[in-house]
Parts: sequence; structure tokens; C-alpha cells
Amino acid sequence: MYCVARQQADGIELALHGEWRAATFGAIQAELAVLLPAGARRLRIDATGARFDLSGAWLLHDYLAAAAAAGAQAEFTGAPPPPLALIGRTLSDGQVERSADAAGQTVWLDPAVAVEGLGRIAVGVWRLIESLLEFLGRVSFAFGRASTHLRRWRPTSIARHVYDTGITAIPIVALIAFLIAVILAYMGAQQLRKFGADIYVVDLVTVGVLRELGVLLTAIIVAGRSGSAFAAEIGAMRLNEEVDALRAIGVDPIEVLVLPRVIGLVIALPLLTVIADAIGLAGGGLLCHTLLGMPMAQFLNRADEAIASTTFWVGLIKAPVFALLIALSGTWCGLRVRGSSRDLGRLTTLAVVQAIFFVIFADALFAVLFMELDI
Repeated sequence: MYCVARQQADGIELALHGEWRAATFGAIQAELAVLLPAGARRLRIDATGARFDLSGAWLLHDYLAAAAAAGAQAEFTGAPPPPLALIGRTLSDGQVERSADAAGQTVWLDPAVAVEGLGRIAVGVWRLIESLLEFLGRVSFAFGRASTHLRRWRPTSIARHVYDTGITAIPIVALIAFLIAVILAYMGAQQLRKFGADIYVVDLVTVGVLRELGVLLTAIIVAGRSGSAFAAEIGAMRLNEEVDALRAIGVDPIEVLVLPRVIGLVIALPLLTVIADAIGLAGGGLLCHTLLGMPMAQFLNRADEAIASTTFWVGLIKAPVFALLIALSGTWCGLRVRGSSRDLGRLTTLAVVQAIFFVIFADALFAVLFMELDI
């Protein structure tokens, strides 16, 4: 006997016993079929003497639904079975329904549900931080191990990534640097001309491009171009189980997939920054020559006077740091892809947004540092 029913004045009291599992599904279903409450207003259920798996809980859920359709209000004398509660949360899609009273006012959410939601958010953030720290530790360990064995550097792979992230990016970087420098010089000339200070347009262009705009714009372009490519390539390998295949043959994916991309970008971004600085200065000089009638020799002399000995290096020293942040963001997001093309698209987008955020945040920290050092 899996069900023992007792008739009461206002309904039925039902005591559940035994193993409510898939193996006993047929016998339990036969017993419940003759216990559907006909005309009963209340159904009390004591499930403390039974043990449920998911199949038994589904059977009890269907019985309660049939009882509710017959007009019987079901209640448990003890705690309801945990699998039954799981089924209820699954069917409601984990959403808390909010009702309104007669006056149309919204009923406040259950504090326990709010605390549960806050806990889920906290656990999710902690797991994300834990994953990031684990990834950084594995990269550091792989870098240290590769430093002691030169054959692990994989120069062919590094050279390919220098070409993909650096050489092929020269046209777009040069174009953006030229246009930004022209815009900066034009806006500066429009304002400084009112005060007869046209010559200071040179200072604005040279200092702005060399210290900030050259490296920052180059890093943002590379983040959108190479950061997304890193995430998409490694994410596609995750979906095709190629990363698991590398582990199966005893190859560390961090050493093969992450380190060459990081090193290649750290080499390529400073070189792109130098090109962006040169093209930006050329664009500023061209606009000063055409708009202000300034000879190129005068522009070069004034540029030499405007920049300090550290101006160029202040901008260039940021490039390896930005490259490291972009490469780590792209590869980390790629390795987090799990099981679907939708996840691949989401993490590829996240890689770009994350890389740009880290680059701008690091640039702000550099600005504060250089201000404190009076550089």
C-alpha cells in the first residue's frame, strides 16, 4: 500500500508510504486512480512516510492538479517532498508572481525570495572572480614554464598572430589616426584662431596624439578587431571539442592557444602605436599647412619645442599593458564558451566590451600615476 485514505467531515486525509519511484509507478497510479476526491472540499496529505524520486513527484503533482480541478484544496500536514517543490519551481520558470489586492496595490515580494536572489547574484559574482583568478594563475604558470623551455614559445604561432593582429591592422589604424588628428587640429584651430594663438594648434596635436589619442584609439580598434577574433576562434574550438582534444593528447590549451596570442599582441600593439603616432602627426601637419598656411618646417620646429623628452614614451609605455588586457579578455571569454552558438556570440561581444572597459580604466590609472609623478 502506497496510499492510505481516511474520510473526514470536510474532506480526505491521505497518508503516503513506501518508495514513490519509477519502478513502482504503475502500482501507485492504480491506487491513486480510485482515490480522486469526489465532492471533497479539502485534501490533507502526509508525505513524511514516503520517499520520492522525480517520477513519483510528477505522479503526485498530476494527482494534486486533478484534485484542484475537482474543487479540492490540497495541503500538506508536514513538509512537501523536495522533488515536488522542484517541479513547481521549474513549471513556474523560477519567476515570482506578484498579485494585486482589491485596491490595486502591489503586494510586496517575499523577503526570503529577495534574499535568495541576492545570494544567487553573490554566488555568481564569486564564481566569476574565481574563474578569472584561476585563468590568470594558469596563464602565469604556463608563462613561467615556457620561460624555462624555449621550445615551448612556438615562434611560428607568435609570428602568425603578430601578422594577424599587427600587419593586417595597419590600414585601419593609420586611417583612424589620420582622421582623428585632422579633426583635433581643425577643432583646435577654430577656437585658438579667435585669440591669435594658431601656433598652439601644433602643441595640441602633438601632445594629444603622442600621449593619449594614438595609443588609446589604437587599443580600442585592436580590442574590437583582435579581441573579438580571439574569443570567436577559441570559442569555436570549444564548441567543436578541439580544446578537449588538446587536453586528451597531453597538450596544455593555455600554452598553445593563449600564450602565442598574448605575446603576439604585446609585440604588435606598440608597433601599431608608433605608426598611429606618425600618421597622426602627419595629418595634423597637413591640416595646419592647408588651413593655417603654416609651413611644414615651422610645424616640425614647433612640434619639437612642444613635446618633452617623455611625451612619446608616456604613450608608448601604455601599449604593452593595453595589449595584455585585450588578449587576456579575448582568450578568457573564448575559453568560457559552453555548448551553444548563442553563448559564443554573447561572449564574443562581452570580450570586446570588457577589453575596451579595461583599456579605458587602465588609461585613467596611468593618467593619475603620471600626474603624481609629474611626467
